[in-house]
Amino acid sequence: MIGVSQFRGLMANRQVVRTLVERDLRVRYAGSVLGWVWTVLDPLLMALIYLVVFTVIFQARRGGHQPYFLHLVTGLFLWQWFAQNMTETSRALLSEARLVRSANLPRELWVVRVVLAKGVEFVLTLPVIAAFTIFYMITGQTKLHWTIVLLPVSLVLTFLLSVGIGMILAPVTVLVNDMARVVRIVLRLGFYATPVLYSADMAPPVLQKLLLFNPMSGILELFRSGFFKGEMNILSVSSAVVLTVVLLFVGAFVFKRLEPAVLKEI
Repeated sequence: MIGVSQFRGLMANRQVVRTLVERDLRVRYAGSVLGWVWTVLDPLLMALIYLVVFTVIFQARRGGHQPYFLHLVTGLFLWQWFAQNMTETSRALLSEARLVRSANLPRELWVVRVVLAKGVEFVLTLPVIAAFTIFYMITGQTKLHWTIVLLPVSLVLTFLLSVGIGMILAPVTVLVNDMARVVRIVLRLGFYATPVLYSADMAPPVLQKLLLFNPMSGILELFRSGFFKGEMNILSVSSAVVLTVVLLFVGAFVFKRLEPAVLKEI
């Protein structure tokens, strides 16, 4: 069965995956003065910019969940992980063409290793979210809710969704030259079509229905639910789970079907 056999192959080579992830992280931070700090600085600075634009320049009234800065940080950090997964998995096979062609390994491994490496970087941002949460709790602006225990579930869903879509993007990018550009454009649109800067309940009713077809919308609600009471919509989260599972199996099917053509191309 497609999907199950691929999973078994990955598990049998989990030590190889770990070695490749460690290599990716070493290469990424080699020669960098600040190292992993850049992983935090990028979305943090973006959050500050959006905060200034919306609340200072435009003097917008902030509806939705408060404190808004914590809402921004949680959204931007998770979105950055997903967006980087999409960008990197789209070229996962091309960037390691020689090894993909010659190594006797499940080729899905090259997609999984990218998502895991980016996942390690994301985990390094969690202490920053924790620090802001503690600050806002001390100042009485927020409090944690029991749904914080579901936070790991949102991370697992993000991982599985990224792997599923990545297994579609990786082979298609090899076969279609313009695919990398398409991914960049879709991610720009997806950023605004996902409740990163806003809460889903702030959107018009029609848009809220459309958000049900965006799995990252439900995953983001689940991720934030422990920080903001009422953030999670059961229908949205359920839709995200179903779509994630579907895309994971579709990705496994597409990858296996296109693998022979990819090997000829690279």
